[in-house]
Amino acid sequence: MKRLFDIILSILTLLVFSPILIIVAIAVRKKLGSPILFSQNRPGLNGKIFKMYKFRSMTDAIDENGQPLSDNQRLTSFGKKLRSTSLDELPALWNVLMGDVSLVGPRPLLVEYLPLYNDTQARRHDVKPGITGWAQVNGRNAISWEQKFKYDVWYVDNQSFLLDFKILFLTIKKVILRADISASDEVTTQYFKGNQND
Repeated sequence: MKRLFDIILSILTLLVFSPILIIVAIAVRKKLGSPILFSQNRPGLNGKIFKMYKFRSMTDAIDENGQPLSDNQRLTSFGKKLRSTSLDELPALWNVLMGDVSLVGPRPLLVEYLPLYNDTQARRHDVKPGITGWAQVNGRNAISWEQKFKYDVWYVDNQSFLLDFKILFLTIKKVILRADISASDEVTTQYFKGNQND
């Protein structure tokens, strides 16, 4: 039933937002150039790797050694506005249709984090990742990694159709208020370096 709900709502959202998708794509092409979409490998259900899509929000600026500059240096004012409205996330609806992601679930993080989780935190991969989740409506990027993982595992143990509806409603509220977009000293959130107590 959840899969059917994901498909129906994703198709409806893509249809309703299709004019905005076109406008954002044109704006990204004009402001940041090609490619319009940013793709990155992410771990999904049971750690299976898939390619996640977003609208691009950073430049390709590099230093004198050919290495990418920091996120703070590559994220433009346009990119910040795009992220603050969460419009950069709309292409991820394609991932939902492909079945790699659900609308609701623990957010898919970086592949390099996989060996850093403890046994409890790794349980976040017992369900499909989501575009939004319990951690996102309870602090998003403004909370610690430890708290975020606790919320993820709590969702795994308590997931239900009604809970998903609640999370989607709270997500819309967060997007409208543009709340908890980033940690206080980062453009999004700090890099996860593992568990100090492990």
